[in-house]
Amino acid sequence: MANICIRRLLPCNKHTSWNTLYPIGKRMMSSEEEEVILTKDGNKGVIVLNRPKQLNALNLTMTRKLYPQLRKWDMDSEMKMVIIKGTGDKAFCAGGDIKAIAQSGVGSPAGLDFFREEYRLNNQIGSMAIPYVALINGIVMGGGVGLSIHGAYRVVTEKAVFAMPETAIGFFPDVGGSHFLPRLPGKLGLFLALTGNRLQGRDLFKAGIATHFVCSERLDELEKDLLRMQKPDLKGIDALLTRYQEQWEADFKKEFSLKQYIGRINAAFGAAESVEQIFENLKKDQSDWAKQQLEVLSKMSPTSLKVTFKAFHDGAKMSLPECLKMEYRIASQMMYQHDFFEGVRAQLIDKDRNPKWKPDRLEEVTEDHVNLYFSSAPPPNFKELQL
Repeated sequence: MANICIRRLLPCNKHTSWNTLYPIGKRMMSSEEEEVILTKDGNKGVIVLNRPKQLNALNLTMTRKLYPQLRKWDMDSEMKMVIIKGTGDKAFCAGGDIKAIAQSGVGSPAGLDFFREEYRLNNQIGSMAIPYVALINGIVMGGGVGLSIHGAYRVVTEKAVFAMPETAIGFFPDVGGSHFLPRLPGKLGLFLALTGNRLQGRDLFKAGIATHFVCSERLDELEKDLLRMQKPDLKGIDALLTRYQEQWEADFKKEFSLKQYIGRINAAFGAAESVEQIFENLKKDQSDWAKQQLEVLSKMSPTSLKVTFKAFHDGAKMSLPECLKMEYRIASQMMYQHDFFEGVRAQLIDKDRNPKWKPDRLEEVTEDHVNLYFSSAPPPNFKELQL
């Protein structure tokens, strides 16, 4: 969700680049100034996220163009595949345009509208009957993850940068995060959800977030080969993607960067029935890595940490539509609470990097307060998400 890929917010930020080539075909929208460009190329649909100056951040206008077009393509018996990518040289999609949502004010319909439309779009991607291929080269965070993770294929390059850093702005990993994060190996998903830790390049494949890894220099060639397929199906697409992956076997075989910490991650985040227990487990660890995680977690919204923890464990037992309905309830409550607006202010508006959370300590975030976000007692003007 969050478009918060800014320097100093999270460690190890790196610039990315990709000179995207628009595909040849019948453009559904004529102007290259459109925020999202929809192209039909024979029996294939191509989506280009086209806000490079905003790192292709997703806004309400874009979701309202994407959702009906994807439904139309999915119901068209002649359509066989959808490809999505970002334009510019830095990002696939850095997230949702949450700065605009926060500036619209507490309880504004703008926020509720955005999340409702975004989650409907996520569900549509997850239920596509035709193959959906995301070409990810550059930043993919929050809402950008929601535009890719639920599709059949997620192709990343060495320049891809992934994170779900929402707890740093008083929010939570949404866009189906409560569904896909619990399904990553071990407790890796919970670690990523709470800390906002970044993964780059082949690590996305090693973690199970991406389905294939391809060198960025060949991404345009891969796209052209996908578009040349006369009758693309899951088997044929997978074979093509695998051929490109095998050509870079040396890089592909490099170890997962978090491999040396997996045991510590599972021990600290797995053997815990609460966020407080995770803190205690990390303190007992006493390694430099554990100390770093404690420092990171201490800066996050205590409310967001506890809400994320519960959503993660509840979502492990739910389908994607069920998770999105739960997330909409949580997001709607957050539009009436303090931390989201304070987090966006501190990180994206005033940029003082010094949010004042309320409450500001974990022990002050009660079980009743956490349950409020999952409650059947909704905030004003709330209507359950219909999928």
